[in-house]
Amino acid sequence: MRKFFLFLLFGILTNLMAADIKWAKDYHEGIKSAQAVSKPVLFVSSRHSCKYCVVLDETTFKDKRVVEELNKNFVTIISYSDENDYMPKELWQPGTPAIWFLYPSAEPMFQPLMGAIDAENFLKALEIVKEEFKKGKK
Repeated sequence: MRKFFLFLLFGILTNLMAADIKWAKDYHEGIKSAQAVSKPVLFVSSRHSCKYCVVLDETTFKDKRVVEELNKNFVTIISYSDENDYMPKELWQPGTPAIWFLYPSAEPMFQPLMGAIDAENFLKALEIVKEEFKKGKK
């Protein structure tokens, strides 16, 4: 019984200490950081009351592979419109979530991905972004 309890406790602690995405404090800090480390930016426009934003947060952004890839190779910024977080006019979209990939200069690399995207396809998108970034760092 004692071994079972220790095993259960270890499992709970492992889940509690699972890595999360290291989001920048705000948009401006994130862009400054991206320029300093020369990494592409993932910028997400979101709302807490948006069904697909919640799905994205609770699935794709909790996937260990996604978390590891983002924390290693990207600067990540999330802006919640229902918290009045800063949102550049040129990145505003009428729907959420809007997933942008930016150069460190804050210039968009592509049009945004709209809606929740599953982890497998998101990881494929990250590979495309990394290749594009290598070609044309700005």
